[in-house]
Amino acid sequence: MALDRYATERADLEPDAGEVETAELVVSDDVLVKLFALGPGAELEPHDHPESTNVFQVLEGTVTVVQDDEREDVDAPGVVCHERGVAHGARNETDETVIFTASLCPLPS
Repeated sequence: MALDRYATERADLEPDAGEVETAELVVSDDVLVKLFALGPGAELEPHDHPESTNVFQVLEGTVTVVQDDEREDVDAPGVVCHERGVAHGARNETDETVIFTASLCPLPS
């Protein structure tokens, strides 16, 4: 068994335009690391986690990150921290698939 979970899960994610596909890389009692693949034009709707910090790590492409009323294009490699209770989302405004992880800690009770 390989220790690296990224390569196996990434190989299975091939979203079409407008689609979001996900895979869970790590799930434990206190942390979740989820892999997101956004096809061209796809969007992860803004939402918040009142009890958790959420960190995006951009691995491939350019993701338009939305945080409250701000928008910023973040190129790979990039890291964005969303503090507890801050509304956040992501959009793919490019012609290529974009890949990022979202790490949520602690998990909501």
